[in-house]
Amino acid sequence: MNATTLLAVALSLVSAAAYAAAAVAQSRLAGRTDPSTGVLRLLGRGAWWSAVGLNAAGALLHVAALNYGPLTLVQPLGALTLVVAVPLGARAAGRRVGRVEWRGTALTLLGLGALLLTAGGSAPHETLSLPEALGVGAVTMAVVAGLGRPGARPGLRHAAASGITSGVASALTQTLTVAVTDHSGGPLFSWRLLTVALLVSAFAMGGLLLSQTAYRGGLGAPLAVVTLANPVAAAAIGLALLGERLQGGPVSLVLALLGAAAAVRGVILLSRAQARNTEQGGVADEPVAAPVDPVPSRVVIGSPRLAVAPEPVAVRAGGAPHP
Repeated sequence: MNATTLLAVALSLVSAAAYAAAAVAQSRLAGRTDPSTGVLRLLGRGAWWSAVGLNAAGALLHVAALNYGPLTLVQPLGALTLVVAVPLGARAAGRRVGRVEWRGTALTLLGLGALLLTAGGSAPHETLSLPEALGVGAVTMAVVAGLGRPGARPGLRHAAASGITSGVASALTQTLTVAVTDHSGGPLFSWRLLTVALLVSAFAMGGLLLSQTAYRGGLGAPLAVVTLANPVAAAAIGLALLGERLQGGPVSLVLALLGAAAAVRGVILLSRAQARNTEQGGVADEPVAAPVDPVPSRVVIGSPRLAVAPEPVAVRAGGAPHP
């Protein structure tokens, strides 16, 4: 692993820590705030601005990581937000980390470690052309429209749409970042970069709105779907259009699949534990059935001191830009 890759990993780790700390800060603020409190009153609270600052720092660090590492490396590390939030959330809620959370943390870390060994280590240098960016945007909108149709399990479908749009926004952000920092002498402003910037804004906002809709019926299953769909969408663009490759041949592919399976299981366990803690404010000792109908990739930390239960506070974890 070269110095550039190590820098991308380090930036991703700090970004995940910032998002997790923001989630805890927002949750504690929600626990001390009456649901009828207006936005203007929140603007006068230092805790609210601290959470905003942590989220902004996480987003900037994520964008910086995308400039130094491939999508197949940076995006999966967004799942670390859930891992970091476990001890922070337990400490804030005055409880111990449960057995399910420990298992989920271990599986997620093992899975991400395997993916780190197989991901390409070179810094990104290829970017999407204007036709490719427009094509990615059109396909994404078609997929989101299909997932948003009326039918069963709207929470899971909206969660998948949220993860996909956020992952695509990150992929487009990488193109924007690499193009802007390229020193080849090309124009800083062009129709391509303007179009990509507009697509990033649209998909980032769309991902946020879709996630809020997905979490209305519950947290556990939608949170897992968002967390997993995000890196899958981004990695698909990286592998198909940006020349990213897994290193190590067939053995590396097997290791990547095993790592992905372990990370998926870990994220599901952590998501269920987060859902249970949000609803009960207790220790997640055993897995519970995931509701059919989350946050960024989102994280919600329950508080045991809620007198009036406000709506969960959503924070993106590994998403986009996060965007």
